[in-house]
Amino acid sequence: MAAGKPKKKNPRLASGRKRARQDVALNAANTSLRSKYRTSVKNVEKAVLAGDKDKASAAFALMQSVVDTIADKGIFHKNKAARDKSRLSVKVKALVQAAA
Repeated sequence: MAAGKPKKKNPRLASGRKRARQDVALNAANTSLRSKYRTSVKNVEKAVLAGDKDKASAAFALMQSVVDTIADKGIFHKNKAARDKSRLSVKVKALVQAAA
């Protein structure tokens, strides 16, 4: 019995089977949105590290809308979204100030 996870049972009730089908679709959608969130944050960080203020500002504007959308849907907590936006905002502003 050195197997990893135990095999999941199939639900007996029709409502349970429907919930299992819905969970698969919701999990795929949430995974995609989580990936989009992380990618948008990484794009801003890369632009800041490269020192490209125009690209960083554009990526930050896009990132804000993505982060707000995902926080509203409850994929990530609103406080985490606000914290990420705040930290990246400081980095982008510092880059713009240094270039000016």
